[in-house]
Amino acid sequence: MARRFYLEGKSKIQIAEEFGVSRFKVARVLETALERDLVRIEIRVPAELDAERSDKLRARYGLRHAVVVESPAESEEQSPDPENLGEVAADLLGELVNEGDVLGLAWGRSTIHMAAALDRLPPCTVVQLTGVYDAGTAERGSVEAVRRAAQVSGGDAHPIYAPMLLPDAATAAALRNQTGIARAFEYFDKVTVACVSIGSWEPGISTVHDMLSDEERAHYASLGVAAEMSAHLFDADGRRVGRDLGERCITVEADRLRRIPEVVAIAGGQRKAAAIDAVLRSGLVTSLVTDTAAADHLLSAGSAPKPALDRADPDGE
Repeated sequence: MARRFYLEGKSKIQIAEEFGVSRFKVARVLETALERDLVRIEIRVPAELDAERSDKLRARYGLRHAVVVESPAESEEQSPDPENLGEVAADLLGELVNEGDVLGLAWGRSTIHMAAALDRLPPCTVVQLTGVYDAGTAERGSVEAVRRAAQVSGGDAHPIYAPMLLPDAATAAALRNQTGIARAFEYFDKVTVACVSIGSWEPGISTVHDMLSDEERAHYASLGVAAEMSAHLFDADGRRVGRDLGERCITVEADRLRRIPEVVAIAGGQRKAAAIDAVLRSGLVTSLVTDTAAADHLLSAGSAPKPALDRADPDGE
């Protein structure tokens, strides 16, 4: 019976019919086989994944998926978003995306690493959710990430050839009306799975921070900004601040992001830990790929947040 069930994949009903007993008898026999060590079941977790922290993090924030990767010992503090986060996220994405889905990719080093590591995706449409950090490097950044994901899946690609941050709201509005960009924006409401990056409000950790002037950085810092995601700013409680910045940006709106069924954030490192906590409290993210350095901070951070899957907007309280 054990051979039929565990090695041949037959159901308990099929086994019961073969042996002329009830399926309840089959269940008892299989339990006895385990108790007497006739059958051994071993679950192997890849060495780089921390299953215990993953489970605790998922439960604490009420996430759909939480994957914690071992931090490189030599770079826990200095290097946010190690490249292995992108590799693990690529594996997760291969499981989450189904044929016919629309996959959205926001700009970020971690999403670029993820796209480079993709080796399997069901046929799907891929759309870019934000402009690029530097138009001169578009082909090596998020545009290339969108093309790479579409190539792996065999689906259509809808890149955005425009900077993420514009000088003023009028320029941003004019660009949004351009044919290619408007076509990409039309897909935002159809996105079923999205990948985003998270930045803390400091040099080298948030691309938006680095694109602003010193005066603008000081202004948003005075509003209590603790995190940035896709050009949206958040305070420590996950509430959006500095909304005027979004008017100057080519990016998916927060309300649209909240309606996407699955939003996977990829971010790690001690320097990003507080920012990750803030974004997880925003109700915009459903799943997280991070590392042990950030996870240890998140598991001990402040009061317990509302479940991420509620998608509750802190500003609506």
